[in-house]
Amino acid sequence: MTQKKSSDFMLLIAVIFLVFIGIVMVFSSSYPDAYGKFNDPYFFLKKQLKNAVVGVVAMIFFMNLNYRVLQKLSNVIFIGCLGLTALLFTPMGIVIKGGRRWIDLGVTTFMPSESMKLGAIILLCAFLSRKKDIIKDFKMGVIPSLMIIGVACGSIIIQKDLSTSAVLGMALGIILFLAGMKMYQLVALGFAGIMAATGAILAEGFRINRVVSFLDPFAYKTSTGWQAVQSLYALGSGGLFGLGLGQSRQKFFYIPEPYNDFIFSIIGEELGFIGCILVILLMLVIIWRGIKISLGAKDMFGCLLAAGIVALFTVQSIVHIAVVTSSMPPTGIPLPFVSEGGTSLLMYLSAAGILLNISKYDSINRS
Repeated sequence: MTQKKSSDFMLLIAVIFLVFIGIVMVFSSSYPDAYGKFNDPYFFLKKQLKNAVVGVVAMIFFMNLNYRVLQKLSNVIFIGCLGLTALLFTPMGIVIKGGRRWIDLGVTTFMPSESMKLGAIILLCAFLSRKKDIIKDFKMGVIPSLMIIGVACGSIIIQKDLSTSAVLGMALGIILFLAGMKMYQLVALGFAGIMAATGAILAEGFRINRVVSFLDPFAYKTSTGWQAVQSLYALGSGGLFGLGLGQSRQKFFYIPEPYNDFIFSIIGEELGFIGCILVILLMLVIIWRGIKISLGAKDMFGCLLAAGIVALFTVQSIVHIAVVTSSMPPTGIPLPFVSEGGTSLLMYLSAAGILLNISKYDSINRS
């Protein structure tokens, strides 16, 4: 057994800072909506504080749980995630805005697609690390890997959540690349993913409308381009230093749920370009330290798991920022550690805890 060291302190600090910024910005961006819907301007602040406490407890738990246990339990974890997805199609499932994505647990709700992200990454990494160069074998390596990806992404697609499925698919594809999948197979997989996404877009009218409005959002500014236009107004009015904390105008019912899918635009409006750069720099610190941890891992599972978690952080952050800057069609993707949402915050803090635990066993000298 490799000698344990302290966890990566820089990674821990970056995560804590992002969570703190998230709590502040969730409150700032949500109080008009909270007062209008619940007659309590602190409604979402209180929720986010509770979620942060639960998430930090989970992070501490995984910081102190040897990550190799996850390798042994990978099948159980994945089956559990599938079981949670199945609960969506029972009376416990809740339909919101046309999508059945939440489970009613009585005291709170839970989003199974968020747990599936982590469960699928753990299972794929565990499978690929069982035998060296298994991914080079098409029958024994490639096909089972594609089956894992297909089941994981398919379980999210049936919830009518194409964006989350695409984010997970890209993260899992990065794991295959790092595991040594042949380039022509990766290219074929990427092409198949693009074709599948195109088919999913063409199958739903609202997705087609989003793509059309993305090409010229101002031509559809009173309909499907509304969110993108209002987000650009928010970012543009923030300037270099922002309007000031709490001074956003677009959060007053111009941007729907600005504390979630468009929280980065409110950061830009209130804290300006400087605030946006601060958030991006903290994300980059997490990505940098995660890559270092992956490179320093003593075993294949730790290396791939750290890389997979970093890939998920990276892809989701890029997609969120691309949406709010109208660089891609609008979709509902939260900003990791920052956006409001209990399940998302819980899963990302848990993933950060796993990264911190892997760092205890790596070969990086932190003295």
